[in-house]
Amino acid sequence: MTYAVVRIRGKTDLSDPVADTLTMLHLTRQNHCVLVKEDATAKGMLKLVKDHITWGEVAPEVLAKLLLRRGRSVGDRPIDDAYVKDHSPFKSIWDLSQAIAKGDATLRDVDGLRPVLRLHPPVKGFRAIKRGYNDGGDLGYRGTEINELLQRMLFEEASGHGQ
Repeated sequence: MTYAVVRIRGKTDLSDPVADTLTMLHLTRQNHCVLVKEDATAKGMLKLVKDHITWGEVAPEVLAKLLLRRGRSVGDRPIDDAYVKDHSPFKSIWDLSQAIAKGDATLRDVDGLRPVLRLHPPVKGFRAIKRGYNDGGDLGYRGTEINELLQRMLFEEASGHGQ
């Protein structure tokens, strides 16, 4: 199983252990997303920074959409099926997303793929960035509900607003 981890809160008032852990997770800015394999080390890190992030189990369909729209190679070039086929043992983004969601692969299996997915703020915003998910906010563990948040964060300006 793989978690999608999204940083919600900014850089102010971070203790050193929290700042170091966020750096190790590659979550250096708000609305950045990383994929983390579920294990004891990752759970410990997520628990330490739970007041700054949200996470949950990512669905393969949402992950494929994330990689297709926001996945970038070195040089900030978008990736596609041909890139994945040439730089990894996987035939397409869909095959890669299936393997990552199961926990059988990581983004490191694709040469030159950046570990961070830069997302837009969610459509209709966050509920509350200072409260836990179960208390009516957005922070902490949210299970499969992360997929709904990720889809709202994939919003592109060209999808109808302002036209």
